[in-house]
Amino acid sequence: MSIEVRNPFTGEPLGSYQEIGADELRAVIRRARAAQPAWAALPLAERRRHIDRLRAFLAANADRAAAIISACTGKTRLEAFAFDLTPAVFSNAWYCRHAAKHLRARRLAPGTIFLANKQSTLYRRPRGVIGVISPWNYPLGIPMHEIVPALLAGNSVVFKTAPETLPVGEFIAEAVAAAGIPADVFHHVIVDGPVCGEVMLEAGGVDKLFFTGSVRVGRWLATRAAEHFKPVSLELGGKDPMIVLDDADLDRAAHGAVWAGVQNAGQSCAGVERVYVDRRVYEPFLQELKARVETLRLYGPARADSDLGALTTARQVETVRSQLEEALAQGARIFAQGRIAEPHPQLIAPTVVVDVSHAMRLMREETFGPVLGVMPFDGEDEAVRLANDSIYALTASVWSRDRRRAEAIARRLKAGAVTINDHLMSHGMAETPWGGGGASGGSRGHGEFAFEEVTEPQVIVRDRLDRLARGYWWYPYESSTIEGLKGAIDAAHGSSLARRVHGLWRFLKGALRMLRG
Repeated sequence: MSIEVRNPFTGEPLGSYQEIGADELRAVIRRARAAQPAWAALPLAERRRHIDRLRAFLAANADRAAAIISACTGKTRLEAFAFDLTPAVFSNAWYCRHAAKHLRARRLAPGTIFLANKQSTLYRRPRGVIGVISPWNYPLGIPMHEIVPALLAGNSVVFKTAPETLPVGEFIAEAVAAAGIPADVFHHVIVDGPVCGEVMLEAGGVDKLFFTGSVRVGRWLATRAAEHFKPVSLELGGKDPMIVLDDADLDRAAHGAVWAGVQNAGQSCAGVERVYVDRRVYEPFLQELKARVETLRLYGPARADSDLGALTTARQVETVRSQLEEALAQGARIFAQGRIAEPHPQLIAPTVVVDVSHAMRLMREETFGPVLGVMPFDGEDEAVRLANDSIYALTASVWSRDRRRAEAIARRLKAGAVTINDHLMSHGMAETPWGGGGASGGSRGHGEFAFEEVTEPQVIVRDRLDRLARGYWWYPYESSTIEGLKGAIDAAHGSSLARRVHGLWRFLKGALRMLRG
């Protein structure tokens, strides 16, 4: 089947792409598997040089990359630079700098002196073939956090981007090729989503799958993966809360709420969607919020001075409109709204909604649009309860001039990442863990977790006393062995010094049998 990709704002055709079928995808995975051992056998320094060249290609082609991303998604050029391209370049550099540290073999200290003769070394082995299914909202920024660590660790990668962003997928494939990464180590596949999931997770499919997308699809993939015990890493979205305390800098908090709730047209899994404000500052905060929203410049993605781009899909426009209309019908009201210069089907004005409750879908389900629901709270306990009242647990933020107070509240929140006096931006920090619990998927990536996710731990244990005839508890079983083991327990945990000394003597006496053949 052929896929026609168009600019969601202008309707301009961006390319026609031919899908492959299930058997062709299986053949791609086989080629990736055949190429992986030679790639893994290269010294890490050589694999790192390839990723350095990949980063250099991204930097040299920054303007072209931003233009492709903006055309596919409808986001502004600035957003393509700031939230896709820049994080991709900087994260590549971080992963290259820290790969050796997180992939090196590590000697483990003995857990007890009585097993000190056992020397354990922990290795991290590449999993083999890594599958990556990536979404349309950050088509370069998100997959780079999975592709780059996977390649550095010695895996091959089979990558599928969303149909809306196929030109970005082709650009990534071009960047990989320009980096000189050997043929078949990386593949960009154009394939139907359900077919891709089925094939990647079947018995002969990939060795691990990364998926970023909806809860519905993530649940299906997890069920499918369980049939063959395939590991999956799921990042499934959020309904992120923002807590504004009574001592917050209201100007900064309002500015942060609007940016983190509206940038990328609100299409961020970690964007602000729920705002909880101490009742003592609720009204002045709303006024600050209103002033910020109503001064946004809303010209669409084509102009460099536009603060808002388009929503990427008609389906997402319908989801946002549906939630907003339903909330208004249930008693919510629009407190503030931006004005779009020229109406367009893919543009939704940034909107602040009050008189909302958790009975509304707008405050329960992921909206993924430029809409902020704002509620007052009385006391910190209520703020925490409201923030945690969600099936999602991706990120959250606390706003206060008292950093110690803010951090104490942050520790009580169910969220994988909590920022203080900021929001959303931690995804761009390669060193910080990324992911959350509940319906957000439960996985963690980025930083050291990125390398853990694309490798398997393997421990090798060798005995320093392997020249002795036998082990302490080997056959034949004898009562003296039991006495020796009881002695070891007393030596380590006896209630008195005398008992410990006597226990050690019993253990050593039992050890004499190791000298006998």
